[in-house]
Amino acid sequence: MSEPVIDISGLTRRFGDKTALDSVSLSLPRGAVYGLVGANGAGKTTLIRHIMGLLRAEGGSEENDIPGWMRVDELIRYSRAFYSQWDDPYAEELREAFALDPAAKIRNLSKGQKARMGLLIALAHQPDLLVLDEPSSGLDPIVRRDILGAVIRTIADEGRTVLFSSHLLEEVEQVADHVTMISDGRIVLSGALETIKESHRVNGRVPSLEEIFVARVGMPATSDSTA
Repeated sequence: MSEPVIDISGLTRRFGDKTALDSVSLSLPRGAVYGLVGANGAGKTTLIRHIMGLLRAEGGSEENDIPGWMRVDELIRYSRAFYSQWDDPYAEELREAFALDPAAKIRNLSKGQKARMGLLIALAHQPDLLVLDEPSSGLDPIVRRDILGAVIRTIADEGRTVLFSSHLLEEVEQVADHVTMISDGRIVLSGALETIKESHRVNGRVPSLEEIFVARVGMPATSDSTA
């Protein structure tokens, strides 16, 4: 097994009286796609933010705080200056695939378009580690299925690593090699996707990831949470 690109042991994070992460341990070897799944409020984003705080210098992430006064093409040129491995043809390919008008002002983009813009910036500099927090947010089903999934698999096939969080377990099941389930700040199950599914086989039937999540956590990942 290769050296882990992410290695966390016994991480606990509290916000006032709420324990957001409770003794979380996670070790992810390089060159695979890892899905971090859980309902809203389970601790996914807190864990992602902690990981990016440790690894910001060498990791790629969606950038939500992008300057509204720039045009799409200006932001692409601006971002290029910060990354030695920036891939111009790939950035243009993504811009076209995401249907982003190069002359549009960032401030005038819809929520979904801003999500696509952040994803473009994260992908175009070819990071060894790509960390995405709910990357499907704001993307229509066709973009999620035909573009995002293909991009994630391509990165892994090149020997790079992807960690993404989601509450859409059907999509995670389509692209992830490994799955970590989190609930109330605790990891309840973690391992290779196929191993997890086989270990929950009942009477010859292999359940879906959603069914396994419900069995382990007691509710679907798409349930609303105020936590």
